Amino acid sequence: MTPAPDSSAEFFVGWGTLALINSGLAQSKKRSALVWFFISLFLGPIATLLIVLLDPLPVPKN
Repeated sequence: MTPAPDSSAEFFVGWGTLALINSGLAQSKKRSALVWFFISLFLGPIATLLIVLLDPLPVPKN
């Protein structure tokens, strides 16, 4: 029999997955994926809410 996974390990995997999802969402809004990845590691779901509520950055005109 295999032992049940540690719930704290599942928490960190879920939190890391959320950070990756947030970085992709931020990149789609023309924001820095790396910066939002690290913000998401600290703020988690609050960072998701911020990314969703923020308007996309304007594309610079050349």
